[in-house]
Amino acid sequence: MKRTIEQQSTGNFDVIIVGGGITGAALAYEAASAGLSVTLFEKADYGGATSSATSKLIHGGLRYLKNMELGLVRESLKERKTLSNIAPNFIYPVPFMIPTYKDSKSGKVVLGMGMVMYDILGFDKKLTNDPSKKIPNFRSLSKQETRSLESIVPTRNLTGSMIFYDHQNIFPERLTLAFLKSAEAKGAALSNYAEVTGFIKKGKKITGVEVKDKIQNSTASYSAPIIVNCTGPWADRTIKTAAHEETQHSIRRSEGIHIITRKLNANHTVSQVTKNERHIMIIPWRNHSLIGTTDKEYHGNPDDYRVTKESIMQLLNDVNENYAVKLSYEDVEFYYGGLRPLADTETENSYESSRKYEIYDNADEGLDGMITLEGGKYTTSRQLAENVMELIKKKMTKELPDSNTSNEFLSGCEIPDMDEFLEKLARDYPDFSQKTITYLGKNYGTESHELFQMAKENPKLAEVLNADGEILAEVVYAMEQESAMFLDDVLFRRTGLGTLGHPGKDVLEKIAHTMKDRLHWDRKTLQKQMEKAEQRFTLPQD
Repeated sequence: MKRTIEQQSTGNFDVIIVGGGITGAALAYEAASAGLSVTLFEKADYGGATSSATSKLIHGGLRYLKNMELGLVRESLKERKTLSNIAPNFIYPVPFMIPTYKDSKSGKVVLGMGMVMYDILGFDKKLTNDPSKKIPNFRSLSKQETRSLESIVPTRNLTGSMIFYDHQNIFPERLTLAFLKSAEAKGAALSNYAEVTGFIKKGKKITGVEVKDKIQNSTASYSAPIIVNCTGPWADRTIKTAAHEETQHSIRRSEGIHIITRKLNANHTVSQVTKNERHIMIIPWRNHSLIGTTDKEYHGNPDDYRVTKESIMQLLNDVNENYAVKLSYEDVEFYYGGLRPLADTETENSYESSRKYEIYDNADEGLDGMITLEGGKYTTSRQLAENVMELIKKKMTKELPDSNTSNEFLSGCEIPDMDEFLEKLARDYPDFSQKTITYLGKNYGTESHELFQMAKENPKLAEVLNADGEILAEVVYAMEQESAMFLDDVLFRRTGLGTLGHPGKDVLEKIAHTMKDRLHWDRKTLQKQMEKAEQRFTLPQD
């Protein structure tokens, strides 16, 4: 991946995309696949905000059945299968357990009816390219069977549980990168740390953007007949920048945080309903437990958002009240949070708000040439991009081919059978541990060959850095091939070296010094990067 803004300070395109999260990434891929010239600008790092603050699931949204959002659930389940087909190294079936209780509003009968509907709406869940991605139907367990599988389930009034399957997205940040790399392979021009600071207008028609390169500290301008606003929680603020004035357009923002602790459960994601009717999950992930999420309306500038101690404590209290565990603040090994953009402005409670997406033609607001995407969720981003293309076709009055992205492997994901792929990696690279083979094979797919070759040519890069078997070659690869510019990019969005918490002083210094040598940082820059990383690993005290 290259930062196009460094080589091209001006240019004409068919489509300019503002925002490099999963929505912008999927649209860049979709538009480039249709033969359009596309450029994308992300003001920070790719997938660095909402797209990296997920529960790491690709799911249909069982709880949306409560509001009879059958269309949303069906679309999500269809995309769940699609993503498992086009990104098989990232997407894996994971069992969910929902305990049932005598005193709960949703007993076994009601929950069972919901499960039947979920299976019906996911009728094609077994039509996967890779047999290992097939999802079985739900089943019911007794109280004894439930407790034997997951001891964190409280026994008081327990009647049993329901087991069903969705998919886990083991590394959302890298899956977002896979969409971006796929877009680049089709000709898209990409730039991270490139902030759109203004819009070029002719009358009421937006014809281009002004961009600040935050790495080179330079400015550039680009033109296109279509500019798509994919800035998520910043969407209304982007519209305001384009309009040069206050607008009636507004979105809601909801905070969702997650914490990571020692491993609490076996292999099931255990879901419970809190006393205020909100779902909470303890999810197995990398031999730890990923716990989330919260859903609290956020007011204020999204640039100022941060996770607070109060938010973490509220989540811990929910865990302690609903599971047979007792966690303290000190049990939190890592945390992260983000803001969800909600297109639903009517529902009073943000948790009850629909996760549907909306596509707006801003010509109605005097901003012809701009399209804004709002709401939605990670799972449906590819389908959202496909739908946006219909509006782009209409506005450009241009014949474009039908989408085929649901049938093509993403870049680096060209793997018909994951089991066979991992077995072949083990045969091809016998000098590496099975943990390293599995981790690189899953998180880098076919690109893992490049990492293994780098490590073979330079034994220093074969050094194992954590319990998952990650190696130093990943750090160099992130800089050379994936536009990683800062220590945070490598720790949290290119590798998993920082996403379970502090990797240890020695490992952190090794990573930072490797980056310093390659990016020619001076001592002051190195120190600043180290301090910023240390701050990110520190639990908030207010």
